[in-house]
Amino acid sequence: VQLVESGGGLVQPGGSLRLSCAASGFTFSTYIMSWYRQAPGKERELVARIFSAGGSTIYADSVKGRFTISRDNAKNTVYLQMNSLKPEDTAVYYCNARGQPWSAGYWGQGTQVTVSS
Repeated sequence: VQLVESGGGLVQPGGSLRLSCAASGFTFSTYIMSWYRQAPGKERELVARIFSAGGSTIYADSVKGRFTISRDNAKNTVYLQMNSLKPEDTAVYYCNARGQPWSAGYWGQGTQVTVSS
């Protein structure tokens, strides 16, 4: 199993970034895909999740209306479109894949997002 995140970087407040997570080694279309983030000195937190069946989504309250998670099962890739970025969005963003909601699943190596002027 491999999850490879990309798309992070430095962006000014109010800007946008799109993160990608390319997956391999499992049946992507059947897995729940999530984005988590971890800021310095804080615990890792769920940002957004997209389910396999029907593609329903959930978001952390702090990102609702600004971030959008999506998946392309043909490309085995999950995306996180981040708009109206704020300094408090600064964190390492991790991709997670799990077969069941209660399983720990697999993690990518993370990509740094820094929002600063």
